[in-house]
Amino acid sequence: MSTVFNFTFVPWFRSVAPYIHTHRGKTFVVALAGEAIAAGKLQSIAQDLALIQSMGVKVVLVHGFRPQVNEQLRAKGHEAKYSHGMRITDEVALDCAQEAAGQLRYEIEAAFSQGLPNTPMAGSTVRMISGNFITARPVGVVDGIDFQHSGLVRKVDAAGIRRGLDFGAMVLMSPFGFSPTGEAFNLTMEEVATSVAISIQADKLIFLTEIPGIPVDASQPISDDNPIDTELPLDAAKKLLASLAPAQRPTDTAFYLQHCVKACEAGVERNHIIPFSVDGSLLLEIYVHDGIGTMVIDEKLESLREATADDIGGIIQLIEPFERDGTLVKRSRTEIERDIGQYTVIEHDGVIFGCAALYPYPEAKTAEMAALTVSPQSQAQGDGERILKRIEHRAKAQGLDSIFVLTTRTMHWFLKRGFQQVNPDWLPEARKRKYNWDRKSQVLVKKL
Repeated sequence: MSTVFNFTFVPWFRSVAPYIHTHRGKTFVVALAGEAIAAGKLQSIAQDLALIQSMGVKVVLVHGFRPQVNEQLRAKGHEAKYSHGMRITDEVALDCAQEAAGQLRYEIEAAFSQGLPNTPMAGSTVRMISGNFITARPVGVVDGIDFQHSGLVRKVDAAGIRRGLDFGAMVLMSPFGFSPTGEAFNLTMEEVATSVAISIQADKLIFLTEIPGIPVDASQPISDDNPIDTELPLDAAKKLLASLAPAQRPTDTAFYLQHCVKACEAGVERNHIIPFSVDGSLLLEIYVHDGIGTMVIDEKLESLREATADDIGGIIQLIEPFERDGTLVKRSRTEIERDIGQYTVIEHDGVIFGCAALYPYPEAKTAEMAALTVSPQSQAQGDGERILKRIEHRAKAQGLDSIFVLTTRTMHWFLKRGFQQVNPDWLPEARKRKYNWDRKSQVLVKKL
């Protein structure tokens, strides 16, 4: 291996490690569009899912088969019919759906059974379990249209799915359900995946789709000036969905978004729309901070909070590089453990991306904000301002009139945010005794 590879691989692998720890033991429902399989992406997706499972994630895989059924219908000279965004499943379409599902299950199980040396699947052991986990009911007649053998999810056997996951297997599900009388119904992959995620209270629902995500301005095409909105709060997602026309095709903005909103409202914390066209999109979405698609998240999951003892390791890991280059004064682990109640942190998916501490001097009606740090991976995204506002709120709650910082390199950042430079003699007596005159830190104060 080249030296360049070593120096890039090691920091990258270390940066991924927190996500590996965070996701271990979590449950993901992955909805794989049939278009991804038709596009020849099954092998690479299977490899990535096997890798994710090997890192301790429990996976439910729900596959779609829209293009495969249409191909079967064309071969039989039968027209595919849709309405209200759903297939109208007559007898011929039901037969085609059953044939397509059987073929796809065979292909998927074969993809997860590979183990050739020098391939990503070498040494992997992925056991797959499937079964009649879905009880369905007919769609019936809607606006005068008889959907015949198309169905809706009535009930999910959540206990059965969890037993399969606890056994260490990946649960594979087709978009089929059965009535108590044994009648088969063709369901949509999107509804099955959403219903399963809600029923088992999955940690993530991930749609691998034809679209790259939701752009910041959903009314305009994706471009450099209108990129993918990587994190969409639930309230914003609901407002956007209300402004969109009802979805008819998978490429419509509302098509997958409506299911993400439904799952999020029902307690599935994180819901993703990512493109299958990008190689490794699952890994990029799960193990990289910004991800690659759109995540609909319940904004009540506040990532800005006061620190606890569990955050000590994350804070140390965050501030160490800045201590080494002299941006921050070095703090011992003992000092951080002692003062952990003074810290505010920004946490995302279990990883600390920003922090600051507040040290009050009540006799002077002021407090020092220290160790303000934001990870290089999330700088220029407003996290520093969010931490500053929370620190100001904490200081006001304690009845203080101002906060101050000591800095050697970031003076202009604070000046832009309302701080004013003062002489070190301004400092409270207790803090002045600890002032390092050799470091020559600038003292900046902000009135509250």
